[in-house]
Amino acid sequence: MFPYPSGAGLHVGHLEGYTATDIVARYKRMKGFNVLHPMGWDAFGLPAEQHAIQTGTHPRVTTQQNISNFKRQITSMGFSYDWSREVNTTDPHYYRWTQWIFIQLYKKGLAYPSHAPVWFCPNLGTVLANEEVLQTEDGPRSERGNHPVERRPLRQWMLRITAYADRLLQDLELLDWPESLKEMQRNWIGRSEGAEVEFGVLNSALGIKVFTTRPDTLFGATYMVLSPEHHLVPKITAAEQKTVVADYQKRCASKSDLERTDLAKEKSGVFTGAYAVNPVNGKSIPIWIADYVLASYGTGAIMAVPAHDERDFAFAQQFHLPIIHVVDAPGRDPEKCLSAEGTAINSDFLSGLATSGAKQKMIDWLEAQGCGRRQIHFKLRDWLFSRQRYWGEPFPIVWKDDQHETIDENSLPLLLPELDDFKPSAEGQAPLSKAKEWLSLPDGSTRETNTMPQWAGSCWYYLRYCDPTNASAPISSEVERYWMGKTGVDLYIGGAEHAVLHLLYSRFWHKVMFDLGLVTTPEPFHKLVNQGMILGEDNQKMSKSVGNVVNPDEIIAEYGADSVRLFEMFMGPLEQMKPWSSKGVEGVYRFLGRVWRLVMDETQAGDWILSAKLSNDLPSESILRRMHESIQKVTDDLDKLSFNTAIAQMMILVNDLTKEEKRSRTVIEALVLILAPFAPHIAEELWEKLGHTKNLAHEPWPKTEERYLVQDVIEYPVQVNGKLRGKFTAQIDATEANLMELAKSLESVKPWIEGKTIAKAIVIPKKMVNLVVK
Repeated sequence: MFPYPSGAGLHVGHLEGYTATDIVARYKRMKGFNVLHPMGWDAFGLPAEQHAIQTGTHPRVTTQQNISNFKRQITSMGFSYDWSREVNTTDPHYYRWTQWIFIQLYKKGLAYPSHAPVWFCPNLGTVLANEEVLQTEDGPRSERGNHPVERRPLRQWMLRITAYADRLLQDLELLDWPESLKEMQRNWIGRSEGAEVEFGVLNSALGIKVFTTRPDTLFGATYMVLSPEHHLVPKITAAEQKTVVADYQKRCASKSDLERTDLAKEKSGVFTGAYAVNPVNGKSIPIWIADYVLASYGTGAIMAVPAHDERDFAFAQQFHLPIIHVVDAPGRDPEKCLSAEGTAINSDFLSGLATSGAKQKMIDWLEAQGCGRRQIHFKLRDWLFSRQRYWGEPFPIVWKDDQHETIDENSLPLLLPELDDFKPSAEGQAPLSKAKEWLSLPDGSTRETNTMPQWAGSCWYYLRYCDPTNASAPISSEVERYWMGKTGVDLYIGGAEHAVLHLLYSRFWHKVMFDLGLVTTPEPFHKLVNQGMILGEDNQKMSKSVGNVVNPDEIIAEYGADSVRLFEMFMGPLEQMKPWSSKGVEGVYRFLGRVWRLVMDETQAGDWILSAKLSNDLPSESILRRMHESIQKVTDDLDKLSFNTAIAQMMILVNDLTKEEKRSRTVIEALVLILAPFAPHIAEELWEKLGHTKNLAHEPWPKTEERYLVQDVIEYPVQVNGKLRGKFTAQIDATEANLMELAKSLESVKPWIEGKTIAKAIVIPKKMVNLVVK
C-alpha cells in the first residue's frame, strides 16, 4: 500500500511491509517471474493543506518536499522498485484519470449530489469523514488539531456504493484474505432480510417508512422513533413541542454515531407531539425523536417494539411507554425483554406461528394490503465523496440554475487554480469559491467548489502502476490483461487500519471499471496480508507525541540497511504485533558479520581478502545435506511469507559452515543466493568478491536435489520417567527392537535404569524413546 508522504518522514514501523514485498519481489525475479514492484504517493489530503493555512506555503511545495524525503529514505533501504512507474495522486497526468473515472461513475448514475448531515469542523472549515473524528470526554473532536466538530447538513457529492453491496459481499469468497478481515467487511456491508413498512401520520397525508428484520412483531409496536435529523421532523412536530425538539436536535448535532448508539448510555429523547398509525391494527402510537436512531442507517426511523428489542425496552422504561409482548418462548420472563425468536402471541392472525413462519405471513399480508414489501437491506450507506478543501482533485462538474453536468472529457485534467489563501469559511464554503476567475464560466455556469476526498486517488493507483504514461486511457486493455492476469494484484501488503474503507472503496471502483470493460478481473487484490504493527521499545504505538519513534536513518547509519531489513523480518511473523529492539538489530548485524567472514579474511593492515578457508572441493555429505535443507526451507518459507523462520534456517547453515575447516564455494554461493532477497547489499558485494561479474539479482534461485532431502538417519531423544537422559542416531528403517537396544545401551541412560524394572517402553517412530522404570 503506497504511503501518504507526511512531514515526519518514515519510521521503522513503516518499513515492515515495504521490506516484505521487496523480499518477495527479489525472490520471484530469481525464480524466473516478471515482477511489477512499484511505488507511489497518496499525496492529496488535509495535513498538507493545514500546513499551508498555518505557514502560507503552497501544499504542492510541502508535498514535494515530503515526497523527496520519503524517496530518499526508501532508496536507502535498497528496495527494488521500478521508479519508472512512480505515481503521484497530485500529478495532473494522474488525477486527469481520477476525474475521468468520476465522470464514468456520473454517467452510470452512481455519482449524485445530496444534502446530507455530515461532520463539519468550523476550525478546519471542512467536512470530516467518520474516521477523522475522535470521541472524547468533551464530545467529538477532529483527529487533526483536536477541534470540536458538529453535525451539519451540507451539499455533498455521494457515490452509490450501495448499488454494489451484494457483489461486494458475495465476491469476498473469491479472495485469499484473512478471514477476520473478510468478516469486518461483511459486518460493514451488513446484509439483512426483512420488510419495509409504511406507517401513516395521524391527521396527515404523510407516511413514515421503516425497515425491520422482525415484521412478525408489528403487533407489539407501541411507539415510533425518528432520528433527530429526519426530514419529516419539522413537518410533523406539534407547535407546543417545537422549542424542545429544536433544542434536542442541537444537542444531538455534537454527538458521534458511536456515542449515540452506545448500549450502556442512558437513553434520551423528545416527544414530537405527533402520532403514527400502526398499519396492522389501526392503533395510534406516539412519534418520538431520539439520538439512538441514526439518519444514516436504514430509513432514519424505527418502529419500536420494546418487549423484543433491548434499546427500545430501555427507552420505554425510561419514558413510561407501553410494552406489549407478542413473542413467547420457554422460560420467558414477562418483566424482561425477549429478543430471541419463539412463537407469536397477542398477534391476531399470526398467533401460534413460529417466528420464521410469522415473518413470511406478515410480509405477505403487508404486500397484499399495499402498506409494506419484502426487502433486503444493507447497513452500508452511500459514500460521502466530497470535502470543503483546496488540496484535492477538483470535480469535473459545472452548475447552472441548480442543474449539474460534467465537463467535456477531452478538456481533462481540470487543474486546481492557484490560490494564496487556502482557508475555508466558517460557514463551510470551500476555498475554491475564492478563485473567482476559475469559478465562473462565460456561459453563466459555475464550477463545483468541493474537491474529492483523499480516498479518490488511492482507489485505482494499482492499475496506473501497470501503465503509468498512457495518455489515452487509465490503463490499456493489453497491459491490464498482462499484469492483472486472471486474479488481479498477486500480493497486497498493508496495515489493518485499511481493512474496511480503502479496500471497500477500491473494490467498488474496480467493479465499476469491470462493468465498463476497463478491467478483466472482478476483484483488484487477490491475496492480502496485514503486517503487524511495530511498537516502540516501550511497547506503545510509535508516535511523536509519546517520543518513542525510531528513525530508520539513524539505524541505517549505524548498522546498515541490510541489518534493518533483516531485523524487520526476524522480529516475528509478519502479521504479528511486536516491539522494536535496538539490541535485536545489533544481533542481526553480528550475524551478517559472520556471513561476511565466511568469505573474507581481515589482514593485519585492516584490508579484506578472500578467506583462505574457501575451497573448490566438494563439500562434506553433512554440509551438502544442510545446504539443500536450507534452500528448501527458505523456499517454502518465502512462499508462505514466513520470513523469520527462513532467516533462522540461514543462521543454522552459517553456524555449520563456521565450524568447517574448509568452506566449499558451492555451499557458500548457495547461502549468498538465498540471503540475497533479505540482505541484497552484502549479498551483491560477496557475489562479486567470489568472482562473479553478473549482477546477483539476475541469477536463478538455487535448486535442491531430492536425494539430499531424504533422511537416512534420525536423532532420537531418550526420556526416562519423563526426563531427557540422552540422544542417539539410528537408521531411518531401524526396528523398534533395534531402537530400544540402542536407547538402553547409551552410557548416559544406563545409570537411570540399572537395577530397576522397565515397567513400560514406548517407541514413537521417527520421534523418541520413552522408558518408564520402577
